[in-house]
Amino acid sequence: MARFSRSCLFGALEPGSIVLGRHRCLPQSRRVNVLLRADLVARLAAAGDPERAEGQQRYMKSELPFHGVRVPEVRRLVGAVVRDHPLTDPDAWEETVLETWRAATHREQRYGAIELAYALPYRGWLRPDRLAMVEEMIVTGAWWDYVDQLAGKHMGHLLATHPDDIRPVLLRWAGDDDIWRRRTAILAQLRFKDRTDPGLLFTVIEPSIACKEFFLRKAIGWALREYSKTRPEAVTRYVEANHQRLSPLSRREAMKALARR
Repeated sequence: MARFSRSCLFGALEPGSIVLGRHRCLPQSRRVNVLLRADLVARLAAAGDPERAEGQQRYMKSELPFHGVRVPEVRRLVGAVVRDHPLTDPDAWEETVLETWRAATHREQRYGAIELAYALPYRGWLRPDRLAMVEEMIVTGAWWDYVDQLAGKHMGHLLATHPDDIRPVLLRWAGDDDIWRRRTAILAQLRFKDRTDPGLLFTVIEPSIACKEFFLRKAIGWALREYSKTRPEAVTRYVEANHQRLSPLSRREAMKALARR
């Protein structure tokens, strides 16, 4: 279960707000774009496939049911809703994302919230002062299908555009009690290729290198494998130097792309 901090660096809390890590999550307000959210919910329901939904829920071990909509179709529907209901206020965007996430009755609605938070017209609003929005989805989602998207896209974007603000966050999350914050720290540079900071990558791996948690072992191997596609020699040296400390799963995943060469 996610661990929530009881302190906040932002001063007195507003009624109804919650604290996630060191960032405050604002209470629901009237800024939520009700039409956008209702349209998205309706389109997702209409696109559903009950037969596929049953298999998806079983595969994901999800308490939330599925509509049976494939992820590419969720992305297409979010794009259409964004075009039909444009937002001009970053606060309305954030609170619409969070209300869609919190009120979700089906898993695809949460996928939609994740896509809305990364939608191209609003990506410029995804700044460090919106970190609480991303963090809430990470720690309350607490499963790989949510977290991997949020890590690679949202946190990756934040790190690329605001490294001085986000690097300390990832270093702190790398040693957090919550495994999903840890996984996010490890996977944040997944899409960086030759822009990867190896010092940061190896540093955020370190607190979890001996951990027996499957999702952390898998994340370590995945992050190293992606980096090996750009810097194979760096990953080879790292794996050799840490052969006894890395789990067999992490080593195998890290070297998978190199083995195919």
